[in-house]
Amino acid sequence: MSEEILINVTPRETRVAVVENGMLQELHIERGWRRGVVGNIYKGRVQRVMPGMQAAFVEIGLDRAAFLHANDIVRTSSQAPVDAVLETALESAVDGGGDAVAVAAPSAAQAPATTVQAVPPITELLREGQEIVVQVVKDPIGSKGARLTTQISIPSRYLVLLPHSKVIGVSSRIEDEAERQRLKTLVAVQNAQAACGYIVRTNAEGQPEEALAEDIAYLARAWALIERNVGAVGIGRCVYEDLSLPMRAVRDLMRRDVEKVKVDSRETCEKLRTFAAQFMPGLAEKIEHYAGQRPVFDLYGVEDEIQRALDKEVPLKSGGYLVIDQTEAMTTIDVNTGSFLGQRNLEETVYRTNLEAAQAVARQLRLRNLGGIIIIDFIDMIDPEHRRQVLRTLEKSLARDHAKTTVYDFSPLGLVEMTRKRTVESLQRQLSEPCHECGGRGTLKTAETVTYEVFREITRAVRQFDAARLLVIASPKVVARITEEESPAVAELEEFLGKTIRFQADEQYTQEQFDVVLL
Repeated sequence: MSEEILINVTPRETRVAVVENGMLQELHIERGWRRGVVGNIYKGRVQRVMPGMQAAFVEIGLDRAAFLHANDIVRTSSQAPVDAVLETALESAVDGGGDAVAVAAPSAAQAPATTVQAVPPITELLREGQEIVVQVVKDPIGSKGARLTTQISIPSRYLVLLPHSKVIGVSSRIEDEAERQRLKTLVAVQNAQAACGYIVRTNAEGQPEEALAEDIAYLARAWALIERNVGAVGIGRCVYEDLSLPMRAVRDLMRRDVEKVKVDSRETCEKLRTFAAQFMPGLAEKIEHYAGQRPVFDLYGVEDEIQRALDKEVPLKSGGYLVIDQTEAMTTIDVNTGSFLGQRNLEETVYRTNLEAAQAVARQLRLRNLGGIIIIDFIDMIDPEHRRQVLRTLEKSLARDHAKTTVYDFSPLGLVEMTRKRTVESLQRQLSEPCHECGGRGTLKTAETVTYEVFREITRAVRQFDAARLLVIASPKVVARITEEESPAVAELEEFLGKTIRFQADEQYTQEQFDVVLL
């Protein structure tokens, strides 16, 4: 599989595109005035403790107070199993890099009790006004503040440092058992004197001992700097900021199977080469400056793909199509056969459409960065084997997704329920805003509906106030309907009220807007 990373840099915006076999798979955007804060570590103050929600609001210097749940607060090993301590850390540091983790099993002496202990009340863990060091695991999304954890994790090229844990985990994407054991042993030997834990990332597969040792030394220096900063800075200040988008792209997305990283900024290209030479010398030569006259995103058709990613409908090559609806609660994806008629029978046509749709759904989830609860309505299939194959195709297509995904079997209604880890806004919500005419509903009241609202408002106004004449200002479409199709009704209304009514069209009015002016 051919994979390239394209980096487009402008003074106010940076974009990173992942292109596989000529098709855009992922798009990451960072704007200078609104950088993401996921991965940043802050010194905060507990603003409000809410026992009823087992959570607290923490002031960390952002526009809105951030949210910290009791489950995301570090507790001692006597209070929680090691795996639970790792879980939230993995969400913040590893899911973004695509490393699901299998945690090394603790020894019998270290093994936690089999009974899962209840989370202590939030009032026992935090108090209002308390200073606390937290890390952002989810950007502010919509009206919600950032999501926090106290389970700090610091990623590097090959490892993730977990300062509050002593367990060594290995990415489950490293499937060779001998390699898993080798990496775990190397990290354990290097970490013998340190009271911290590590996660070995997928990128570490095949790397020599020296590379891991360099990463461990780098993470140790980073953690020491963070500890110094915590004591030196005030409340609401950032004590550790994650790398810029181009640096993160090279750190997290660049693998040996990536053919090229093309950067259209010479300055950024030199910085990335220096960064790669220090942390991944074998891959630094793949980073090159793009100096072509045509914009790099245009050359690969990325701009067109971005525009298509904002559409609700996604055409399939067979003639079928997907309909994607993103709501506050969940995202729904409907699969339709469209113009695809098949060749043999209905069941075979449905099966082929669903197979193609499963691959398209996986790509759209990555491209649009859709997260949370996702419901996929595949076309109904009778054959259980066909259902199994469609589900298997979906899971296989999701294997390259850097975000954590969980897929469940077909429900009794024939729906596939799944979740995808969400840390930042979707592509649509990054690039778009609600329609100013419909307020985000997606529909407008018809001119006929507004006409009758105008008539009711005229009657209401005349009964409340005394006026000789009335002026109605509305959109041209509504005024045209009233003066043409509803002219008899206007005449009847004037006779009934004993008032003269005049209508004026205004291009500035939307279809649903109107004003009744008493003269």
